[in-house]
Amino acid sequence: MLRILGKSFEAIESKTPLMRIVCLQFKMRKPQMCNIVCRKVLDKKTAKAFKEKIDDEYRVNMILDNLPLVVPVRRFDQENGVVYQHGFHVGLKGRYAGSKEEKQFINNHLTFTVKYHKDPHADSARIVGFEVKPFSVKHEYKGEWNEKTRLTTCDPQTKRAVTSSESPQEVEETREIIFTYDVEFQESDVKWAYRWDTYLLMADDQIHWFSIVNSLMTVLFLSGMVAIIMLRTLYRDISKYNQLETQEEAQEETGWKLVHGDVFRAPANSDLLCVYVGTGVQFFGMILVTMIFALLGFLSPSNRGGLMTAMLLLWVFMGLFAGYSSVRLYKLFKGTEWKKITLITAFMFPATIFSIFFVLNALIWGQKSSGAVPFGTMIALVLLWFGISVPLVFIGSHIGIQKPTIQDPVKTSKIPRQIPEQAWYMNPTFSILIGGILPFGAVFIELFLILTSIWLHQFYYIFGFLFIVFVILIVTCAEITIVLCYFQLCSEDYRWWWRSYLTSGSSALYLFLYAAFYFFTKLDITKPVSGVLYFGYMLIVSYSFFVLTGTIGFYACFRFTRLIYSSVKIE
Repeated sequence: MLRILGKSFEAIESKTPLMRIVCLQFKMRKPQMCNIVCRKVLDKKTAKAFKEKIDDEYRVNMILDNLPLVVPVRRFDQENGVVYQHGFHVGLKGRYAGSKEEKQFINNHLTFTVKYHKDPHADSARIVGFEVKPFSVKHEYKGEWNEKTRLTTCDPQTKRAVTSSESPQEVEETREIIFTYDVEFQESDVKWAYRWDTYLLMADDQIHWFSIVNSLMTVLFLSGMVAIIMLRTLYRDISKYNQLETQEEAQEETGWKLVHGDVFRAPANSDLLCVYVGTGVQFFGMILVTMIFALLGFLSPSNRGGLMTAMLLLWVFMGLFAGYSSVRLYKLFKGTEWKKITLITAFMFPATIFSIFFVLNALIWGQKSSGAVPFGTMIALVLLWFGISVPLVFIGSHIGIQKPTIQDPVKTSKIPRQIPEQAWYMNPTFSILIGGILPFGAVFIELFLILTSIWLHQFYYIFGFLFIVFVILIVTCAEITIVLCYFQLCSEDYRWWWRSYLTSGSSALYLFLYAAFYFFTKLDITKPVSGVLYFGYMLIVSYSFFVLTGTIGFYACFRFTRLIYSSVKIE
């Protein structure tokens, strides 16, 4: 005996549950036809609620043997191409022939297809697929309704089955709706161990390869520029600087060597920079380890919520590296209040994200949706934060403060050097915004596929492609920051600390703008609450992306400047 659990139609904007959790019983390898679930006569309130859910394209999700219910959608651009979508629509909108008025019709008949793999050595079988075809049917019957009533629109005794929605069930007040379902069993060659492969198979893998080739072209372009700077320009500069014999000759020179006395001067708001760098290290460690676990197959899609749980736990434990990194940098700036920096590192980013998430979740609570995170789970998150993450940040900071201070390759002068007037293209705002274009361009195709999977009810579990794109993102952020940092130092502007962070971090701005473009061009969301949720979640993603990419760019520029200034002789 198998049981299917189907959740109610409640979702983000639902204030009135239309169906409670239902339990449909299947008997293994025993087909069923036209099983009647219930009969409902719509009142005004229920009819209005159904119409709203149909207009907003709500979907019903079910689970069988830990497999999600999917609707196979054929792709006409590919031979035998099929895309699986989560759940089925509550209903659809349409017009009667000869009428211009649009009506709502409910999917009240479901044809389930349960695929199974038979054990060749025994009579047992295991479920490897769970699909459905929804239909809207205006059921009819003779006489008065009772428990023994037989339908004339579908009848197992006369073998009359529902195969189309030619006579759909309209949603209107006082209308009678009868919910029915069929069950078909289909033998499959797919073994139980590989049953998720069909769900996760991406029919558009060519797009992923195009995304990677596009990103690699960006990386090759930047790598060529970095190679020219490192192998030709820098080598020539260093050789020329080291061959200067007199102080007068050195003073006549221009370029990045002239700012050697100021290049490692502590920037304005250095405390905040230390906090952001530490947070970025924490985020980078979480993403990297999560992807490695996913690549090794530890995060199975059958373990619902496993990916998010792993990310939260890794974020908590990576607090050790956040505290260490922020305090090491703070000590380089000759700071003395390391406990204050540690406290800000432990609270600033998590508090910002938690506040936004709490407001969004409160909106979902206000709509009485089943999709809201329970209050107990919120308390558990706070306990993880205060009980594990914060202490680990302090432990990491304590380890970092015990380490010897990082020594600069050149001495910093007491009097800051005057920065000459810069060309228009070296304006901080302009160069920062230009620097974020290439990192975003390296990942935007994959970003489109991820957004499509999240918001259009499709599966995304191709961590191999995602890991390659992540590596490309790291290289792109590092290289574009190094290139722009070199140009900045050559123009005798030594304020590279914050600019290196913001240059690659500005790609988050393009990510958020693209998310807005996606919202208005690809999604059909009309309710204000849904719009706020979308932009709220994308704001969290963009802020996290800023911290991640900014930290990558900062460390790349940090290593670059230390390398070039340690290569020249400074009198």
